[in-house]
Amino acid sequence: MGTALRALVQAVLLLVPITADAVDDPQTGVTALVNATVIDGTGNTPRGEAVVLVSGERIRAVGPRGEVVIPEGARVVDMSGKWIIPGLVDAHIHLFQSGGLYTRPDIIDLRSIRPYAAEVDWVKARLPMTLARYLASGVTAVLDVGGPFWTFEARERSKTMPHAPQLAVTGPLLSSSMPSELRVADPPILEVNAPAEARAAVRRVLAERPDLIKLWWIPEASRPLGEQSRWVRAAIEESHRPGVRVAVHATQLEVARAAARAGADVLVHSVEDRRVDDGFVRLLKERDVVYVTTLGVNQGYREVFEQRFKPTDLERRLGDAEVLATLDDLADLSLWKGAFWRRWSLRWPDPRIASWNLRRLHEAGITIAAGSDAGNIGTLHGPALHRELKRMAEAGLAPLAILEAASQGGARAMGRGSDLGTLEPGKRADLLVLDADPQSDIRHARHIYRGSGRRDPEP
Repeated sequence: MGTALRALVQAVLLLVPITADAVDDPQTGVTALVNATVIDGTGNTPRGEAVVLVSGERIRAVGPRGEVVIPEGARVVDMSGKWIIPGLVDAHIHLFQSGGLYTRPDIIDLRSIRPYAAEVDWVKARLPMTLARYLASGVTAVLDVGGPFWTFEARERSKTMPHAPQLAVTGPLLSSSMPSELRVADPPILEVNAPAEARAAVRRVLAERPDLIKLWWIPEASRPLGEQSRWVRAAIEESHRPGVRVAVHATQLEVARAAARAGADVLVHSVEDRRVDDGFVRLLKERDVVYVTTLGVNQGYREVFEQRFKPTDLERRLGDAEVLATLDDLADLSLWKGAFWRRWSLRWPDPRIASWNLRRLHEAGITIAAGSDAGNIGTLHGPALHRELKRMAEAGLAPLAILEAASQGGARAMGRGSDLGTLEPGKRADLLVLDADPQSDIRHARHIYRGSGRRDPEP
């Protein structure tokens, strides 16, 4: 790691909140966080004047002060006036994308200004800082749902980094659509067009021990959906054979329905073209499909392309300044405006549809996971999840429901529900201490207590 990058990482780490790696007492191995209001992420009523007892990197006990026995010699930390919640989980990110203007040449092709290979090298070099930004944002676990084979190496590297979230990865996306602009030595997509090709591609990815397999299903208007679903079904069957779950990109109702019928375990985007119907709701409930939100990613693109993107205070503090700087570059790229508008100006989905669908599925008891789709243009690694939580509130979900989606729901999407996502005995002690009550306003999840003398400003 270069000197400049190391300095940037250290600057970000000054903002890292309390997690399993930070609460353990080095002498006794036990720390007791006392007198906080605990929201455990399970749906239980929040507990006032509670105790969270941590031993090693695990939660030992959670409960009222009068019921939890604090071992003699334990470090006791008074958290009066604070709220403790599970660490947040972003259930949809892409580490191979920077969030900047040059990261998706298949959408806006600026390779003559910044070669795509140079963009990828830049992204890889900044991986330690990118992962640190998640932890600084209160995001203690992330699911990378599609990227080159080098994301498996990133997963292994993250295990040795002192400040990185828990990282699950799918590796390359499988798709019948392979944009030519993304064809590099280690591409993010493996192209498949038939069941045999899909099975072979799945076996290739399985060799890297993915946490899930990801299918990027972009429907072709010229072919019947049933015919296209043959390769999808084959890929899912091949993945399920050794017990590996499958996440599917499907933003259209009929595509999402076909994916669920084929055996998809996770739908990684909101349905945004039509309102979901009762049959679709029953299907997801019967199959126990996890539904990931990604309400804000299209808005990020639109605001950047219309040159009206304004970072939040949190994004200015924790986002990558160099990435943010690229989002203003379109003002100086007048030669590209014509090509951009011809392709994209009339293709924005109505965000009200996705919001309505989220409310409907939540009310039906479908498992919801919060996902930002960070890495896409205008969606920043780390703080972007907080934009997503705000949009979920605007869609009509209550703060506690949003917190469950951003903890327990995300852990289930990762396949780590037994280890992450709630504050329960035996689970990892990944937690956030907040200075403000998230039950009254989900934006208070940004208000992380970072130790004596280090507090976030009001959101």
